[in-house]
Amino acid sequence: MAIQGGVTGQRIPRLDAVAKVTGKAKYTADINLPDLNRYAGKPVWEKMLFGKILRCPLPHARVRRIDISKAEKLPGVRAVMIIAKEGAELRYAGEAVAAVAAESEEIAEDALRLIEVEYESLPFEVDTDRAYEKGQRGSPRVNRWGEGEDGFKEAEVTVEVTVRTPVQIHTPLEAHGSVVGWEAPDRILAFDSTQVLFAVRDSLAREVQLPPEKVRVICEYMGGGFGSKLWMHQHVPIAARLSRMAGGLPVKLILSRKEVFLTTGNNPDSVQHIRIGAKKDGTFVAFYRRSYGTGGVGGGADLPGPYYRFQHGFVEHYDVFTNAGPSAPLRAPKHPQAVFGVESAIDELARVLGIDPVELRIKNDPNEIRRKEWQIGAERIGWKQKWQPWGSQTGVKRRGLGCAASAWGGGGGPGSQAEVRIHRNGTVEVLLGTQDIGTGTRTVVGIAAAEALGLTPEFLRSDKFVVYIGDTRLGRSGGSGGSTTAASVYPAVYDAAEKVLRRLLDIVAQKLGVSADQLVARDGRIFVRDNPQKGLRWEEATKLLPTDLISERGEWRRGMTGSGVGGVQFAEVEVDTETGKVQVIKIVAVHDCGRVINRLTAEGQIIGGVVQGLSFALLEGRIMDKQTGRMVNADMENYKIAGSLEIPEIEAILLDMPERGVIGLGEPPIIPTAAAIANAVANALGVRITSLPITPDKVLAALGKVKS
Repeated sequence: MAIQGGVTGQRIPRLDAVAKVTGKAKYTADINLPDLNRYAGKPVWEKMLFGKILRCPLPHARVRRIDISKAEKLPGVRAVMIIAKEGAELRYAGEAVAAVAAESEEIAEDALRLIEVEYESLPFEVDTDRAYEKGQRGSPRVNRWGEGEDGFKEAEVTVEVTVRTPVQIHTPLEAHGSVVGWEAPDRILAFDSTQVLFAVRDSLAREVQLPPEKVRVICEYMGGGFGSKLWMHQHVPIAARLSRMAGGLPVKLILSRKEVFLTTGNNPDSVQHIRIGAKKDGTFVAFYRRSYGTGGVGGGADLPGPYYRFQHGFVEHYDVFTNAGPSAPLRAPKHPQAVFGVESAIDELARVLGIDPVELRIKNDPNEIRRKEWQIGAERIGWKQKWQPWGSQTGVKRRGLGCAASAWGGGGGPGSQAEVRIHRNGTVEVLLGTQDIGTGTRTVVGIAAAEALGLTPEFLRSDKFVVYIGDTRLGRSGGSGGSTTAASVYPAVYDAAEKVLRRLLDIVAQKLGVSADQLVARDGRIFVRDNPQKGLRWEEATKLLPTDLISERGEWRRGMTGSGVGGVQFAEVEVDTETGKVQVIKIVAVHDCGRVINRLTAEGQIIGGVVQGLSFALLEGRIMDKQTGRMVNADMENYKIAGSLEIPEIEAILLDMPERGVIGLGEPPIIPTAAAIANAVANALGVRITSLPITPDKVLAALGKVKS
């Protein structure tokens, strides 16, 4: 049986685009009555409550006394629960102390103010350097290869740099939140903005001591997570317990933007001292890095090694513990920090050796695909025509070019279970319990089915093609993270669609008087391979079904996916030496992801990653008050992220390599952007800014125009 749909790899608009731009799509914060009862299947609830969490205002404290009696007596309050009991130690400002559920948000907020808490203030530290010096750090993580530091004896040239990157906040457009209600004493319905639908189900089931099948979690639409929603957050079981205390009434608990900043995760900072040794011809010999960084009260600040070929190397890292919220993986966790350091050092080496920075990288890059990408990117940015030696420019506004690379694993694996249904009227339904975190997974799922069934892009976008995702009642699927989603769900959906098509072909074969293996499904038709005129349109074929519908389930299939992707990016910037402003003019991003499923959303992934990387390079950074231990820019006004005025021309170039299978593209595009921009700024000015973000004051200080 030959199947050739011709949908994969085309530019397919998102299947949920209209629903999103018209407001029809419902996110967790949009869930209210009567929607809750509609999902429950019957009118279970007559009222919905609103939850709020009281949080510790101090960076380190012990609860000496807590009294909730006044809050409990407030009219409209239906439940109050203590989270941090007397004697509990609270380790950062924002940690949960108590929670309430009330008949309105206003009443809930009033109730929080009535909760009396006495705290014993404890010593704290929120500064990474001071915490490191005080010894608030874990055991060193050491990686040594070749001769380690002794390998520098073979080097003819050595360069050193010390760089810093700040703590970065995920800032998804949609805040974290849940709506949870008890349909029965032993059954929960929960809506949660999450990247891990089934992990939330299983975790919540453990928290409330129910079998997983008694907990249903829904996330049909999601406004981003970037890694901060990769597990069940504390607000989910809090909402569930408040609901149970209130007789099962659903509790809507959506975090404020400040709560998101303080409690849902962050990207750790880093301090990196790097040395690179090389031969005079540019051959890399030895690599050394000693680094430390804070993941707040948790770890997770360690950095990956260099992507380039070094015969010898020594890497040592310390996790530093501070009184701030715990870290969470942020799109390509820790790679942008590491690449900023490594690529800064490589550019300094190129400057000392007098070697073209692109040629130096190609010479030492072990990845054959990436070596090709270097050449493509250099040509598209106009490297040979535009690049000028470091510091050779004069004038107020100076232009510079920079480049950097990325690498990532990606790939999928077993765990996804899909179902595809074909109805007699020609309608196709695809069911899979995955979540779409905003990357276009719903469309990827649809493309996989349409490809296997031989349908057209037009049919895929019609009302006869329906994709159901985001519900744990559907087939189990893994989390959306690590660039693994597409490579996990595409094979499972394709497998299910191929199986159900076989059943349809058996029926059509009888009608056409041929064997099923002689039939081809393509372009919305089923026809005889050697006689294309002999066949049926899709709707004609499905009318032959003896029942209203046929369906089959599928699972991940080995051989359809690969792993290991990379990319390179080139940045052109303009720096105003009087104001210190850095304006990115253009980014050229060349990436591979194996088989391109949807070129439109794949390019969107690259552009989105570049925007986040630019934001990290020029704007972002958590600011902690060392005296009070609190975050002072925990809002969207003072925590700066890139907007439309900062976005340059972005040229996304994809290497489509079907022979490698589906791999993944979510992480790599954010990795090299900040490093490429930083190198471009150094090229323009002739001096290097060694800490992110590259703000005007740092530029002017580097030029000697203001004190740093």
